[in-house]
Amino acid sequence: MATPQAIVIGCSAGGLTALEELFAGIDATVSQPIAVCCHTGSSTVDLLCELLARHATLPVEEARERTPMRGGVIYVAPSGYHLLVETSRRFALSVDQRVSFARPSIDVLFESAAEAWRDGLIGVLLTGANSDGADGLLQVREHGGLAIVQDPADAECPAMPSAALERAGADHCLPLADIAPLINRLCLQ
Repeated sequence: MATPQAIVIGCSAGGLTALEELFAGIDATVSQPIAVCCHTGSSTVDLLCELLARHATLPVEEARERTPMRGGVIYVAPSGYHLLVETSRRFALSVDQRVSFARPSIDVLFESAAEAWRDGLIGVLLTGANSDGADGLLQVREHGGLAIVQDPADAECPAMPSAALERAGADHCLPLADIAPLINRLCLQ
């Protein structure tokens, strides 16, 4: 894998707690942009951003249409919209059909980011209750990116990481506590 240029993270059931722990462990000097898709069921992403910002060492903000991905910022997919990364490495929002019963869809984010960042992308899939993200993580790997999956035995809800391992495999399958240190090593090398 080339030097990481961007990180995408997906989660569902149990995801808020997992993201809080993950972001608390990410070094404040990580300079790659991070885009997050979390199935929250919430009508507003503001609360999610606020909760994550309490734990994160990096600034957290809602991803907005045509916003360029700036390094060292955590972007959260807005509720009710698919979040895509364009080849210009700007965000696009879509209200296309749900994918894997979800909008925003992890697959949509991961697949578009894989096209934009290719071998410079790290894809991380955490706890969740369905298979969203499995196809997207496969695209990350097929474009030369690195796939990290939370160990299903460690996940609050193992369905999502299990589906990803079955469909895409992983370069690293780790307990949640070991994922932030790995991201730090990869991004700060």
